[in-house]
Amino acid sequence: MENIAYIGIGSNLGDRSHYLFSAIKSIQEHQEIEIASFSSIYETVPIGYEDDTQDHYLNMVIKVKTNLSAVDLLRVLQRIELDFGRERKIRWGPRTLDLDILLYNHENIVTEDLIIPHPRMTQRAFVMLPLIEVDKEIKIPLVEIPLSVLLDELQDREGVREWKRKSGEDVFELFES
Repeated sequence: MENIAYIGIGSNLGDRSHYLFSAIKSIQEHQEIEIASFSSIYETVPIGYEDDTQDHYLNMVIKVKTNLSAVDLLRVLQRIELDFGRERKIRWGPRTLDLDILLYNHENIVTEDLIIPHPRMTQRAFVMLPLIEVDKEIKIPLVEIPLSVLLDELQDREGVREWKRKSGEDVFELFES
């Protein structure tokens, strides 16, 4: 598999951990995608659309190897979101499943449907914490500041806590316990 992508996964409706694990399983089952690594799961207070009744999110990041183009990978992820009942009614509103391509190789991609690197990723602790956990040496195109410095400067870090620590070797089956 020739391409490397980092995907943010989130859920705050229903059985949140079930949606995360099921999404990972669906991604893993695609013959053109191989999961290389994943983070612990973090629980995050909602940002953007804030409603007192909105549950906290569970978030994590996975690193994948794929032969798919970025646009084809996006299509696969959007299909998985729909399969799990994702509705796009309220921007930043509650969702069963959210799958975002954060990085794809070391490319800058701007299309009508896709912007890579993800435009707000460096402003969100719920993305940066698991991303750095997956790959401490990762570089974001056109960002000169080390990610650890960016993470230290984020104001929303206190709204993110580790919910389930990744344990054992970096193997998905060990994560399901």
